[in-house]
Amino acid sequence: MIDGGTLWQLVERRVAETPDALCTIDEQEHSLSFADFEQAALRAAAGLAALGVGEGTPVTWVLPTCNDALVLTAALSRLQAVQNPVLPIYREREVGFVTRQTGARLLCVPPAFRGFDYQAMARQLADAQPGLEVCVVDDALPEGDPSTLPPAPPLPADPQDSPVRWIFYTSGTTSDPKGARHSDETLMSTYRGMVRVLDMRDDDRHGFAFPVTHIGGVGWLMGGLMAGFAQLVVPVWDPKTTVAFFAKHDITVAGAGTAFHQVYLAAQREHPDTPLFPRARIFPGGGAPKPPQLHYDIKREMGGLGVVSGYGLTECPIIAMNRTTDPDEKLAETEGPVNPPGAEMRVVKLDGKPAAPGEEGEICARGPQLCLGYVDTSLDEAAFDAEGFFRTGDLGFLDAEGFVVITGRLKDVIIRKGENISAKEVEDLLYKHPKVADVAVIGLPDPKLGERCCAVVACEPGGEPLAFDEMADFLRAQKLMVQKIPEQLEIGEVPRNPAGKVMKQELRERYGAGS
Repeated sequence: MIDGGTLWQLVERRVAETPDALCTIDEQEHSLSFADFEQAALRAAAGLAALGVGEGTPVTWVLPTCNDALVLTAALSRLQAVQNPVLPIYREREVGFVTRQTGARLLCVPPAFRGFDYQAMARQLADAQPGLEVCVVDDALPEGDPSTLPPAPPLPADPQDSPVRWIFYTSGTTSDPKGARHSDETLMSTYRGMVRVLDMRDDDRHGFAFPVTHIGGVGWLMGGLMAGFAQLVVPVWDPKTTVAFFAKHDITVAGAGTAFHQVYLAAQREHPDTPLFPRARIFPGGGAPKPPQLHYDIKREMGGLGVVSGYGLTECPIIAMNRTTDPDEKLAETEGPVNPPGAEMRVVKLDGKPAAPGEEGEICARGPQLCLGYVDTSLDEAAFDAEGFFRTGDLGFLDAEGFVVITGRLKDVIIRKGENISAKEVEDLLYKHPKVADVAVIGLPDPKLGERCCAVVACEPGGEPLAFDEMADFLRAQKLMVQKIPEQLEIGEVPRNPAGKVMKQELRERYGAGS
């Protein structure tokens, strides 16, 4: 594994090691070797420099997961710009908010994507924000002569002094998104740890199934540069075409979370006697809870080591991750030990006292991957405690061996007649039912109960839907206390965002209207 002080330094060092190895390939079979990738990034950096981008220039960009997006990431790193990748689900309100808050000087967008006119949105925002320019990335990035580029700025003597070069926004639902400030070092410390625990190799093929603008996007690019493996990139996640593309190119690392793994498993079950991904080694996960049964199903039916998942947030990515050497029980039931070296985690009970091993509380974390605070510094006081630990808002515990178990969100606890119900506990049990393809459990306002427990179930295709009494009987057979059995069952789609997280607020609005 190679290392570097910046993303761009990783590019240079990878090219020195394996210039002709495959770096990235897309569904149109457009491929780049690591040397090709470097040259494309240098040309793009020169083109962006001609547009006024240089060291410290804030640049917001919204692109699908494609070769150009990865090249743009490297080009902006070469220029040492402050880049702000934005999820494609953001629209005028959110994009306008982040460009204003970051002081963006350039907004890079596709002309259109998935039926939405990003160019029109960007032009409208630029008209309202003095100093904001628009770069429409159609068939190619802006290009120039690399010989005109100024020398790359020197690296700080101490990596801890690395300047802010990245701003990632958490996707707010009822309030403005929050921008977490990261340096190259905070991100690279994370993904050094990931590459090691996943035993990433230069012959691996990673399925880039989620938005490149997610904080994990630059992470997997960094990981590929560190270990020398290739990225299989897809702009639009489609169960049929994406799975076929991954299969054609011998995917070995099939991410990136529960929603994706469920699709792989469903595709494998259509042809149970023919391995879908014969070279699959691991199925990394994160970003959304995983039902423990999913690990066993994947390992038994698809091969490899099964689901090897981790836990983290935009503010503190991959604070824990399972290792390829961990036993099945840990892979199924936990998110692994704290990672990387130097990271710390503690669990605080709701009364503020430290939790013992196995005792639930709020997860608090700090380490080399922790962000450098928010763009809006007024948010820092509530987010960090006096010792610099980040309050995640997630509930969980550390087991006796130090493995992290996430039990839910502080805001995802359903309080029914004063009784706390963990949505994740009920979801994990329902996922074991043979009729259940996907499930989300939510709390809905109830005048008598305070909140009532509602299960939203997507059933396996082609079969009879799950009935309410059938659900209740199944949960009783799983020894779930009666008070936790949902009072309401809805059969329908479980909506997820591009990163695989269930959009529970949408479900609450859909099914709580009559409350």
